[in-house]
Amino acid sequence: MNNKFLKGMSHGIPIALGYFSVSFGFGIKAVMSGLSVAESSVISLTNLTSAGQAAGVDIIAAGGSLLEMIIVQLTINIRYSLMSLSLSQKLDKKFTMPHRLLASYGITDEIFAVCSAQTGLLTPAYMYGMIFIAAVGWVLGTFLGASAGEFLPQSISSAMGIVLYGMFLAIIIPPAKKEKSVLFVISLAALLSIIFYYFIDSVSAGFAMIISAIISAAAGAFFFPVKEIKN
Repeated sequence: MNNKFLKGMSHGIPIALGYFSVSFGFGIKAVMSGLSVAESSVISLTNLTSAGQAAGVDIIAAGGSLLEMIIVQLTINIRYSLMSLSLSQKLDKKFTMPHRLLASYGITDEIFAVCSAQTGLLTPAYMYGMIFIAAVGWVLGTFLGASAGEFLPQSISSAMGIVLYGMFLAIIIPPAKKEKSVLFVISLAALLSIIFYYFIDSVSAGFAMIISAIISAAAGAFFFPVKEIKN
């Protein structure tokens, strides 16, 4: 078990390093939005989702409702359910229901990608090792970023807060360059967000995000349907 756990940790170190740099920016953003260092760190510890946390902090800062928060988190994080379903086909027989529930805490994009690339079955110890070190990187980066955000000058904090958005751009630009459908959905979502921000003040930030995401996804599915593969 120790060997599997250590193997998982070794595979998770690159993820932890990437998480550290990104969560540092999230910590600064959270403090700038009015949260304390402790609150920012607890959010990272209990969520482990960059896009969901960034959207959640925006809703908190805007004084949004609990309903907005629920719908936004569901819209952004529903993909983790699909990843979990995919990984369920690679689980070792030792993965009893309690282990599955515990491991579900750490199913992120990066952990899913590394686990999917493994040739053998996934054991609980292996996944726990990877999730543990990744979570440490994420929470530690948030804590240090939030701590730095409390004393750094406003100009520096604002500049470093862009790190989180830089990660989002790094995620969407490569597929947008390859697929017109992805570029279309991203552009439409950005346009709708701009319209809501500058011209429709009556809609809160949370619901504007939800509406933009749903309309863009629906338009993408309508104009760029997935072609059926014929046997």
